[in-house]
Amino acid sequence: MICFGFFSWWPIVREIVMSFQKTNFAGDTTWVGMKNFTRIRHDPEFWTAWRASVEFSLLALIFGYAVPFIAAVVLNEIRHARSYFRLLVYLPVMMPPAAAAFLWKWFYDPGDGLFNTILRDLHLPTSQWLQSTNTAMISLVLFSTWINMGSGTLIYLASLQNIPGELYEAAEIEGAGLFRKLWHVTIPQTRLILSLLLMLQIVATMQVFLEPFILSGGGPEGKTTTVVYLIYEYAFHFNNYGSAAALGFVLLVVLAGFGGAYLWLSKRGDEA
Repeated sequence: MICFGFFSWWPIVREIVMSFQKTNFAGDTTWVGMKNFTRIRHDPEFWTAWRASVEFSLLALIFGYAVPFIAAVVLNEIRHARSYFRLLVYLPVMMPPAAAAFLWKWFYDPGDGLFNTILRDLHLPTSQWLQSTNTAMISLVLFSTWINMGSGTLIYLASLQNIPGELYEAAEIEGAGLFRKLWHVTIPQTRLILSLLLMLQIVATMQVFLEPFILSGGGPEGKTTTVVYLIYEYAFHFNNYGSAAALGFVLLVVLAGFGGAYLWLSKRGDEA
């Protein structure tokens, strides 16, 4: 409780207090009421950052939520070298995130990067991965999916291995194929894990920072400036800690509202 109070709860309380204050570089504070919230609401980058965060979350749900589940289903069917493939899938999680991001930044290099080199060898058109407004966001999502899929895959895999084999045998007797077994047995039996990881995925992706910070620097044209990246800019580029705290408080309220709605729907589902 002391560790949680000091390292988790107290910073949250301190941030809420700072959102109503103006803090200068020396640490002197004055109360300004709702002025910080008014300032960020009228900042054009405020809505741009929210659009970028929502876009990243939606794309990450398409790739980062589905790909680990599919990988877990495939790994669950493998009978030989299963441990090797599990290690292979989980390996990106063990890499330092910053080092992995710099590695992928080289992959995305428009000149001699790995991806464009492969495309040129195949006589295909190259791409301005992180420099184009059309591909910058999807490039961040691909990296995020790659580096984070290992944890979700192992969680799904553990859930799949707890499904009684009799259910699959009964489905086979009824003549069910692979997709019918997946739809009528696998997904219903892993519904709780699927819903829990869905909530965690949304909460995590709405707080994305590493990808735009290292890979794209919030560009091009602010296309990948997410909410947390904007908080960083407020605090450490403009030394406006009050606005940074206010935007962090807004993000906290939005995610807390989503979490509360999820718990309410889950409770109603269990009662039904």
